[in-house]
Order: sequence, then structure tokens, then C-alpha cells
Amino acid sequence: MLIDWSSGYDHLREVTRDDVLAQLDALHGGQRQHTLIVLRSLFRQAKKNGTIFKNPTSRIRVGQREYGILQPLEPEHINTSIAAVTKPADRLVLALAAVHAARSGAIRRLQVDDLDIGNRKLTIDGRIRRLDDLTLHVALEWLEFRRRRWPDTANLHLLINKITALGTGPVSGVALSEPLRGQAATLEQLRVDRQLEEALVHGPDPLHLAEVFGLDEKTAIRYANSARTLLDQAAEQQLR
Repeated sequence: MLIDWSSGYDHLREVTRDDVLAQLDALHGGQRQHTLIVLRSLFRQAKKNGTIFKNPTSRIRVGQREYGILQPLEPEHINTSIAAVTKPADRLVLALAAVHAARSGAIRRLQVDDLDIGNRKLTIDGRIRRLDDLTLHVALEWLEFRRRRWPDTANLHLLINKITALGTGPVSGVALSEPLRGQAATLEQLRVDRQLEEALVHGPDPLHLAEVFGLDEKTAIRYANSARTLLDQAAEQQLR
């Protein structure tokens, strides 16, 4: 992950909490715990030496990434993030996070063959998703750009750039997050918001959330509990 960050940032002080969470996103159990401990030690020492001013790993727990009731994003924050992405690849990444709640790691791992335009299907980490109109549109836009820009690339990853087009590896995590850097709605927040929206619209059912997004039991229950609380609060306000 330090290599990923170095490809997009010039200094450790540029790394944000969202960057750390995005890297931890694909890790579980002991691996996640070990990685977080190492990052805490690194940034704690960097802050002590005056290399950085703020520790991006502060308040991140090993077994719990967020605290309290999850809150939906404000519409204006989502609209601002949408307006901030102007390149075909960035628009596809945003759709994958905001519509399909795809994790950063899963987006980076996507292969060209995971996108089935004819049958309007998209496979994300082994789970088949239906291609909605928006995702289909930005996917076609990206595929056309990709074909024209790098017609002879041997890289089978769906998302490539001028660096990875010369090889076979995935784009970096920084390459995905950079277009929304500084925005109120980042890729990670859009992903969380999409899962919360599902719980609010279709009911706070953890089994449904686990089936749709492939969430583990603990995470699905947390989204369901947050949605239930928000729905109860909304009902109470209507009665006043």
C-alpha cells in the first residue's frame, strides 16, 4: 500500500483516513489487524518526528470501522462528487461504488471479461450484478476510450491507465481515490451510502443486505440497525 500511495502522493502527510480505510477494506481478521497495527506505528512515529501533522489511523478500530448510527450522505455532497469526475474511467469507478457498492479492491481487480455487455451483467468478486442504465452507459464510454487509447495493451484488467497499460497489473488505490480527494462524498462514503440506502428502501433486513452485497453477518446487522434507527426517527418526527 505504501507503493500505491507513493505513486499518487509526494508525502505521507497527504494520506487521509479514507485512504487507510480503503486499503484495510479488502483485509480481514489477523491480516487486517496486523496491517492496522503496522500503519499505526508508522504514522505515530512520523507524527512524533514532525513528518506529518495528523495521524490518519487515529480512531480506527481493528474490528469496527465506524461508530454510532450510519448517516446517509447529503444530496448536494453526492452531486458535487458526481460533478468532480470528468474522465471516462473515473465516471465508471464512481458508478461502481455509488450504484453497486463495490469496494476499492474489487474495482481494481475487475477484468474485462467480468463485464458482459450483451447480457447486461457485471461480476464483482464472484457476485453477478445486473447492469443498470447508468453503469452500462459509463462502461461503454470507458470501453470505447480504452480501445482507442490503448488498442494493443495486454492488460486484462477492466480499468487501466498510462502506467498499467504497459503491463498486466491493476491500477493503484490512489488512482481510484484521487479524483474525489477533498470531496465531502468519497468513494468509500458513496459505497457505504449505497448499502445504507438499500437497507432504508427495502427494509432493515441483514439477510437481504448480505445477499445483495456479500456482506458478512456483523456488517449486515450494523447496516440494518442503522437503517432501523433512522426509519424509527423519521416516523417519530412525522407524528410530532
